[in-house]
Amino acid sequence: MADAPLLVFDFDGVLVDGMAEYWWSARRAALALQPGCELPEQAPPGFSQLRPLIHKGWEMVLAALELSRPDVDLPGALAHYDAHLQAALSRWQLQPSTLQDTLEQLRSEAIQQDRNAWLALHQPYPGVIERLRSLNSEATPWRVLTTKGGAFARELLQAYGLEPEAVDGHEQGSKPEVLLQLSRSQPRPLWFVEDRRPTLEAVRATAGLEAVRCFLVSWGYLAPGDREQLPAGIHLLEPEGFAAPLAHWP
Repeated sequence: MADAPLLVFDFDGVLVDGMAEYWWSARRAALALQPGCELPEQAPPGFSQLRPLIHKGWEMVLAALELSRPDVDLPGALAHYDAHLQAALSRWQLQPSTLQDTLEQLRSEAIQQDRNAWLALHQPYPGVIERLRSLNSEATPWRVLTTKGGAFARELLQAYGLEPEAVDGHEQGSKPEVLLQLSRSQPRPLWFVEDRRPTLEAVRATAGLEAVRCFLVSWGYLAPGDREQLPAGIHLLEPEGFAAPLAHWP
């Protein structure tokens, strides 16, 4: 039916908790680029604090490099993240493309060397796999829109036995850009499910996406205060709401 929604899910922080893999890969990429830096094998608390602000994979590598600095100003980075990113790029004399390419190369090598070990660094959120399978059985279309490389998201989805309509990675453009293309190419209403509030706010502010129904999941990598005073058009989605029939979603 043309009036049934097309569900568009973010990947990391919505479908899968990949925090262990984020640090594992970001640390390896940071050490490859700066072999002299010292980083713990387990993610330091600062990495978890920065994660809600991180938008793209290369930022994870830069965060790891910054956390190797004894004098890193973590409160300043949290308060002024965008400015901190630019200062860090200058400090390490690196480009986002170099950081991203190194991250993806090391991820590809990890999958080739020991796919099961790499997969084990990810954990689907409780109930998510079952709910997505029920969408398939209900003939409700869904797809994935992620800033992760599409190949890595597809690798994980395949391991879980999930078959979305499509997977759009960072190669396809920004999330508002991809949603605009979808809104113009198919007649269904779009429902977008994300754990990053700034991304949802960017979608709401994009001309042509006013009709997209936006959901902020409560179980992802949310920053303090993200659940509070949500603007019009963004609805908080709790696990019990996610498990409910679509007609009962907020």
